[in-house]
Amino acid sequence: MYDNTVAQKIAKQYQQTPLTDFASIKPSTDLETLNLNWRERDLPERLRTKHVHRLHPYMGKFIPQLVEIFLRKFKPKLVYDPFCGSGTTLVEANALGIDSIGADISVFNVLLSKVKTDNYDIKLLDQEIHEILKRLAKYKREFSNDEKVNKLFTTKNEYINEWFAEQTRKELLCYLRLIKDYQYQDLLKIILSRSARSARLVTHYDLDFPKKPQKGPYQCYKHGRTCTPVQEAHKFLSRYTIDTLNRIKEFDRIKSKAKVEVIHGDSREVKLPKGIDMVFTSPPYIGLIDYHDQHKYAYELLGLKNNETKEIGPAKRGSSEEAKQEYIKGINDVFLHTRDYMTKDGIMAIVVNDKHNLYDPSKVGFKSIGRVERHVNRRTGRRNGAFYESILIWQKI
Repeated sequence: MYDNTVAQKIAKQYQQTPLTDFASIKPSTDLETLNLNWRERDLPERLRTKHVHRLHPYMGKFIPQLVEIFLRKFKPKLVYDPFCGSGTTLVEANALGIDSIGADISVFNVLLSKVKTDNYDIKLLDQEIHEILKRLAKYKREFSNDEKVNKLFTTKNEYINEWFAEQTRKELLCYLRLIKDYQYQDLLKIILSRSARSARLVTHYDLDFPKKPQKGPYQCYKHGRTCTPVQEAHKFLSRYTIDTLNRIKEFDRIKSKAKVEVIHGDSREVKLPKGIDMVFTSPPYIGLIDYHDQHKYAYELLGLKNNETKEIGPAKRGSSEEAKQEYIKGINDVFLHTRDYMTKDGIMAIVVNDKHNLYDPSKVGFKSIGRVERHVNRRTGRRNGAFYESILIWQKI
């Protein structure tokens, strides 16, 4: 629970220099003495979104530096994230040479995590990336007005027809059709999804959860002028394809041979190996995000199976007392199941927004051995106001 004492402590820390030398963290480091209240100048976006961490936008993820700190502190041999989301824990574990496992109920999240952590033949990937862009450019240059060719790039999908302009649809569906000719299809699907997100008929300031398509000009809060919705996808496909290649190359230079396993399944019942000595995770915050809706464009475009009925604490369920009880049962079931596969005295570090005080280690076979509070600098979208995170540090008993 966040109170004035926490706010005052963090306000005082804001007058001091926060931790930026992450390699200095050792097992002897006292985490509760660390200042983790980073501002933009302390931890700029280019560092928070380094290499593959920016392959695709994802709401609700923690920054990679937070994972790095705790992995350096506890030095696990095998770390597990039961809500792996966009794969931040898995990427950081691999960079430090630590074996990792991630699980998620969302097939898109699993796809994204696998793409970030896969091993690539960089020469082949480079060839495929440049070839698909040449073929896309040829379509746009020579065939975009060819009625016969364009019949290949149509769909009966209501969502796609409603949320994308005509030329945008053609270019996205052209890219989708080309993907099947290449080895690294999953990576190309992530590029397509990222491009589709940017190319929807939405306002520039509401990319996260737009409620309806924006068909005409509008007053843009982000740019302070009248803007018009995007009418084509080619520029996004080109830009993100090259950006993805560069980010994969960047991560490949520091990638270790540590094992990464990504499991698509319900974390309350997935089969795991014994020997997990650390968990680092951030459960969904109750009533805040509908994780499948966040990437609806990807589900529709790629034809992915939607498992939203199995989400824990979705926004659509709200945060009523009934929803809270349902949420904590779901979270506790995950922790109890995970505990069965953990080593004696195994560590669980949980990043939460604990304003409802819902997390009780004694109910799931753990004890609290620490807690770190931090203020989150809300840098994006139209959100404002104070936002706090707690990192709960539990130990198996």
